[in-house]
Parts: sequence; structure tokens; C-alpha cells
Amino acid sequence: MFNNRALVIVIVLGILAWVGSASLYTVNETERGIKLRFGEIVENDIQPGLHFKWPVLNTVRLFDTRVLSVDASATRYLTSDSKAVIVDSFVKWQIINPAQYYEATRGSEQAAERLIAPRTDEALRNKFGQTTLTQIVRERPATQSDNQEVVKKVQEEGSDVATERDELMVDPISQLDQAMRRELGVRILDIRVKRIELPSEVTQAVYERMNSQREQAARGYRAEGTRQAEEIRADADRQREETLASGRQIAETTRGEGDASAAAIYSAAYQQNAGFFDFYRTLQAYRESFKGQNDLMVLSPSSNQFLQLFKQGNGDASSLATP
Repeated sequence: MFNNRALVIVIVLGILAWVGSASLYTVNETERGIKLRFGEIVENDIQPGLHFKWPVLNTVRLFDTRVLSVDASATRYLTSDSKAVIVDSFVKWQIINPAQYYEATRGSEQAAERLIAPRTDEALRNKFGQTTLTQIVRERPATQSDNQEVVKKVQEEGSDVATERDELMVDPISQLDQAMRRELGVRILDIRVKRIELPSEVTQAVYERMNSQREQAARGYRAEGTRQAEEIRADADRQREETLASGRQIAETTRGEGDASAAAIYSAAYQQNAGFFDFYRTLQAYRESFKGQNDLMVLSPSSNQFLQLFKQGNGDASSLATP
């Protein structure tokens, strides 16, 4: 009898323990939950903490409410200026209505991603179709006049440069966010473009065009350099001629002044003793005239003043003419 009573007590305690464990559940800080009764939602957006449910009658589904991301495959878009680009992007999203999210996806994250991806592709395709390639890749300083979402994003990244892509993503994010709130009970936090590339078939053409433009620019620089070199060379030649002409003018002036000074000195010396000066100049003339071994001069002693010293030496001009 005692053993049967102990067995009953153990069974009752086990049942109570099972009922207690099946009736209590915990929701973590990063989760939100819904309570179901035979598949019907009876409680939505259960907050973190310890909660009660009826065993067997109720089931609880918990969902991660942290920021999640969907990686979109690289997709080809056509810009407004008919330029094809390959865009690689991803979407940041978060569950805000667990009941709606459960009804749309049955709680499957993969199903949610399959619903978000095509809507993201549609929003990006429409926006890129209204934008030129230059606007997509251009960067500029962020200003307070920009959209508040753009300013906030730039500040979060610790940068002062805003790309046109940041501004371009505002409308797709807003449109996609409104649609996903209605359809899935999630909000779209951001659409980020990881990489934009040109298609492989146009990359070579773009490279060749860029190379041609660089070569054209190089030819222009070389032509401009040649023109400037010619101008510099012509200016240097002009300055050289002007310098030489100025030097020659100074030299001629100096030489003329020297000759004038010499003539003045000679004149002053001549005036001091004219006879000695004539005698000295005549001797210099003789020295220059008769310094050669084979010099021959035919002169008339009677009519030429050059040999007057010889006349004065002998007093007979005819004797000086005889060898």
C-alpha cells in the first residue's frame, strides 16, 4: 500500500513538473514571439521575459528581431543614358510585426528573402532607369541641404563625402519599406550598393575610348609644350642678340673713348716737343718698314718726306738711293 502511494506521488509530481515546464517559456531580448492555439494567432508581439501558455493548447513561435540582411545577386540594369551596369547590392531588414510576418512566410527567413529580393530588384531597376551613369558614380561633400537619411548615413559612416548613390537610394528604400510593412510586417532599413561594374562586353570599348582620350590629351600637352619651348627659345635668342648688341655698343663706345683719350695724349705729347715727336714716329716707321730681310722699296729721295732723315744724315739725296 505504501509503495503504491509513493508511486502515485512520483507520477503526480512528474505530471506537475511537465505541466510547469510546458506552461512557462522565455523570450530573449533579441526576440519577439506570437502565441498560437491550434494554428490560430491569439497573442502577437510578445515582449522579452517569462510568459505562461497552456500546454498542448498553445504553441509559441519566436522570431529574431535583430537587423538581418539579404544579399542580392549581381544584376544588370540600364541607366537613363543607355549605359548597362552590373550592380551588386544587399538589403537590411528587420521584423516589426511577428504575426503578419508569420502569416506571410510561416516564419521562414528564406521565404522572406525570396519575397524581398524581387521587390528590391524592381525598385532598383526603376531608379537606375531614371539616373545617368555619371550621377551613380559621382561623389560630393555632404551638406545639410541633403536628405536627412543621407546625412544620417554619412554621419554613421564617419565620412564627410556623400555619393549620388546615397541620394538615389532614398526613394527605393521608402517605396520598398512601405510595401514590405504591408505585405510582410518587416521594415527596410537600407539598401546598400556594394559594387557597380560595367559589363564585360563594354569594358574593352570603354578602355579603348579612355586610352584614345588620354592619347589625345597627351598630344595636346606635347603640342603645347613644343609651342612654349619655341617661345622660350625665341625669347632667349632675342635676349642674346640684345645682350650682344648692347655689349658691342658698349665696347665701341669704350674703344672710341680710348682712342679719343689716346689721341688727346698724343696731341699733348706732340705739343710739348714737336720735333722729337716727329723724329720718334719716323724711326718707328723705319723699324716697321725695314724689319724684313727681303723688303724692297723704290722711292724718290728728292720728292718723298719719308727719307728726310737720310737726307739730313749725308746732305746728298742721290747717294742714299744707291745700294
